[in-house]
Amino acid sequence: MRIAIADDDPELLEQLHSALDDTEHQCERFRSGDHLITSLKRETYDVVLVDWNMPGETGLNVIEWATQTLEKPPAFILITSRSDKSDVVRGLEAGAVDYVVKPESKEVILARIEAANRRMRPPEANRFTRFGDYEIDRLLKVITWKGDPVKLTNKEVELATLFFDNLNRPLSRAYIFGQVWGGVPDVESRTLDLHVSRVRSKLQLRPQHGFAIQTVFGFGYRMDRCNEPGEES
Repeated sequence: MRIAIADDDPELLEQLHSALDDTEHQCERFRSGDHLITSLKRETYDVVLVDWNMPGETGLNVIEWATQTLEKPPAFILITSRSDKSDVVRGLEAGAVDYVVKPESKEVILARIEAANRRMRPPEANRFTRFGDYEIDRLLKVITWKGDPVKLTNKEVELATLFFDNLNRPLSRAYIFGQVWGGVPDVESRTLDLHVSRVRSKLQLRPQHGFAIQTVFGFGYRMDRCNEPGEES
């Protein structure tokens, strides 16, 4: 999971980052809402923890901007010392999926993050998942098209599966690297482009076949559903 934390309190920011460092999640820190918005324009996150009161853009401003601007906004959790019910309502109405009142234990915050991610993600997939004429066997890591297995490497299967699982959601290059290559810093950008090209070609991902991978310039890639394919299972 890729997580962003924005808070102008350096001590709390470090505490949250340290708590998440003990997990397998990737985490980025921001000291202001403005810096967080800048990153949201070019990166993909699964969950964002944001402080309500920050200089410049407040947490509430960030959430409102994201829900109005981003195609697929991440799950937002507001972190604040405000505990009045009217504030809770304001935060949830702005688009937050959860609300944490300071101070709170790291165990509770981690549980809230996991719950927020589950709420925004599709249910856990079965072994076989069908997307139009494509079917993914998640156990054997095989993808078939019109019943015939397509010869793909393990990384190509992982990449294609990531795109199918995130249909119509723009994914940043860093997010894709993190999900498929584990965030390995020395994986060259050309490696991703080459894998996307191969997946696109081998699976014949074209509009006439129901799905196509589009380049989101300056950001990453997005798999679009181009027509009404068959049922997913």
